Amino acid sequence: MTNNKMEINYEKLGFRCGLEIHQQLEGKKLFCSCPTLNSDKEADIKIERKLKAVAGETGDIDIAAEFEMLKNRKIIYQGNSEDVCLIETDESPPNPINNQALETAIKIALILNARIVDEIQIMRKTVVDGSNVSGFQRTALIAMDGFIDTSLGKVRIPTICLEEEAAQKIEEGKDFVRYRLDRLGIPLIEIATSADIKNAEHAKEAAAHMGMVLRSVENVKRGLGTIRQDVNISIKEGARTEIKGFQDLKSIPKVIEYEVKRQLDEIKHGKKPERGVRKAEPDFTTSFLRPLPGAARLYPETDVLPTRIGKDYIEGLRKKLPKLLTEKVSDYAAKYSLPNDLAKELVENENFENFAKKFSKIGPLAIANALINIPKEIKARFNLDPSKLKNEDFEEVLSYLNQGKIAKEAVIDLLIKKIKNEKIDLNQFEAASEKQLEEEIRKIVKEKPNLNMSAYMGLVMAKHRGRVDGKIAMEILKRVLGRLII
Repeated sequence: MTNNKMEINYEKLGFRCGLEIHQQLEGKKLFCSCPTLNSDKEADIKIERKLKAVAGETGDIDIAAEFEMLKNRKIIYQGNSEDVCLIETDESPPNPINNQALETAIKIALILNARIVDEIQIMRKTVVDGSNVSGFQRTALIAMDGFIDTSLGKVRIPTICLEEEAAQKIEEGKDFVRYRLDRLGIPLIEIATSADIKNAEHAKEAAAHMGMVLRSVENVKRGLGTIRQDVNISIKEGARTEIKGFQDLKSIPKVIEYEVKRQLDEIKHGKKPERGVRKAEPDFTTSFLRPLPGAARLYPETDVLPTRIGKDYIEGLRKKLPKLLTEKVSDYAAKYSLPNDLAKELVENENFENFAKKFSKIGPLAIANALINIPKEIKARFNLDPSKLKNEDFEEVLSYLNQGKIAKEAVIDLLIKKIKNEKIDLNQFEAASEKQLEEEIRKIVKEKPNLNMSAYMGLVMAKHRGRVDGKIAMEILKRVLGRLII
């Protein structure tokens, strides 16, 4: 049992930590023309296999591959021909490497200050857990010797690779495992750091920085499951452990702390922690998966020719590198007079700039609130799913606001109606004129004298919900109360 209250002195423990970031890319798959769309259509392709480990370039069978092979399980594959072909099922040799994916990987490597290799040699990495139909994963070294700057100094990046994504496990039994093939072959960039990470929070910072770099480059997939972080850690008298399956960045420090304490607890009780691959569980603990793989699982791919990378090509890409998201945030904040936190969420919103130009009467802040803050409020206050809102829903509601047909306060009500698929009657939300509003405020003040300003505002907004602008109502209320005082 680990001691959760124990403070960890990472430096004293000889803590060593490195990251592996795996990011899927958009477009076509790495060695065929199938799209990277992750089809959810009913399977029309089904095959069964049993995989056997082969010796790597050193002549030895990798320990992790042998561990999986000894399970002797039947592997069942299924997929839809919309995004699966004979290359995924290992019935046809691979096509040449996807040039778009290669270009994207090189751009990312350049941003990470890495040196691009002059020739790319595809290698086979033995994988017999069933996640690759062929029994191996194709991988290629793209760049070396990169780094990122962090609050605790440089974190070196010795290797950046481009490889095939594995199939997705959907079911597992005692003597079988079932995989879906739509994910197999999607281009995957792997970024591996040196053991320069100083503590658990530093690991989170480094992972967040590299995630930001990846999101800054086009043709990089977005969304849940498109990026994964693996963490390698060790301590004095402990054992090197690779942890997989982090749910999000926030979980990284908690899982690292647990694993360090777990190893310390074993050492305290006279046990020698074992090297291995462990899974990050939802409760921030870890569980054993398999032994650590070694170099014995790599050998050259003979079906794909090496690719030469010229200096002119690299310099051409260097000139086309995109701005980092951190720079875009600063630009947005300055250009549209927005708070940094709001600008940070807007830089990846495909609609904001278009709406800011189209609906110039509203103002950027109101548009930003409609796109970012109001959907959060709808989820928190009304327990509704804002992901049901489409781009055209935002556009329609903002157009009413731009035309003066509704007040800003009505935006949330109209978006809620869109989520519920209810008919919109604009007559219910027609903005009250300033003259009408002033008359109503005078009436409220006369009927309920001696209330404070907040109380009056509450009464005004309750009666005219969605039909008045709160800022205008406050100005009129101050004017009315000021006159009464005089």
